Amino acid sequence: MEVNIHADALVLAGADNNGRLRDYDPAKHEALIDINGRPMVRYVVEALKKARGIRNIGVVGPKEALERALSDLGVQVVERGGSILENLRKGIEALEPRGNVLIVTSDVPLITGEAIDDFLRRCMDRPAEVWYSIVRKEANEAKFPRMRRTYQRLMDGTFTGGNISLLNPKAIDAYESLMEKAIAMRKRPWLLCSVLGLKCIVKFLLGRLTVRDVEERFRRLAGIRGVGIESPYPEIALDVDKPSDLELVRSLFAG
Repeated sequence: MEVNIHADALVLAGADNNGRLRDYDPAKHEALIDINGRPMVRYVVEALKKARGIRNIGVVGPKEALERALSDLGVQVVERGGSILENLRKGIEALEPRGNVLIVTSDVPLITGEAIDDFLRRCMDRPAEVWYSIVRKEANEAKFPRMRRTYQRLMDGTFTGGNISLLNPKAIDAYESLMEKAIAMRKRPWLLCSVLGLKCIVKFLLGRLTVRDVEERFRRLAGIRGVGIESPYPEIALDVDKPSDLELVRSLFAG
């Protein structure tokens, strides 16, 4: 299918391997954890290069190590900063994008060019400044029944967050404080309702909170439009951040 929306892409690869995965792989940085004989970040970059809707690709993280791992892929590598938000800013500044930027984490090695293009097409149908991917629980469990994810039950269904998003770089300043809170709470989504306010909390407790409710609250708080884009590709939600994820992904590639 033709892709009518194009974007530059930025891969966030700045995390050190000092958490739960450290005992399962000796790599100094999470992006360089070995999967089937190759660093994890390569799978993400190669998927972006296969996507028809992606123009330039930047990767922000430990520059020297990433340049060695990605030397043959023709991507721009940017030295990381001290936080995810700083990395986002540094990467976008280096990319000098002509339009929207697709943000992808380096820990989704199963992502495909097809999934990326599908997400871009769906974003085109919802005018906004920020597009965030979500995946339905049923889609996840149908394809990856062994995958353990944190889900949030809304009136529309039960969802988990994906690991790709699209944004207008000019919108970063408008929702910087919200982004910092979302990043801090990204592994505890139930706490995000506290950011959204009392009305959303009450609706959530009553089982009546919808995706549109969250979108409207985001618009009121940030002054820009952010929308949730449901993707049918669970690959974008399978991020390798715990040993069971790494075991699952390695077994899938081995098979």
